[in-house]
Amino acid sequence: MNMKIKKGDTVEIITGQAKDKGKRGEVIKVLPKVNRLVVQGANMRKKHQRQFQVEGRQMEGGIIEFEAPMSASNVMFVCPRCGEAARLGTHREDDGTAHRVCKSCGEQVD
Repeated sequence: MNMKIKKGDTVEIITGQAKDKGKRGEVIKVLPKVNRLVVQGANMRKKHQRQFQVEGRQMEGGIIEFEAPMSASNVMFVCPRCGEAARLGTHREDDGTAHRVCKSCGEQVD
């Protein structure tokens, strides 16, 4: 699946959990095969990790918080030029190179 959102982009969460709705954050990881992405500071989950031993070192246990992947349809790209949440389009140059374009202001993103 071709995703227009890339790692390092700023996105706004438009649907989902009430505590995350409206938040903006940076994309940490993109999972295009399952159409999901990980946003920094959003969709936080807790995992109860058991204490274990690896190669003679004692690894601590406890409750670990981490960002879980969320559906790419729940977020919207935030344009760095106009600061609005907008859709992305593509524009091809004469030499064949493609660029992402903000549908709101028409500016080239990258």
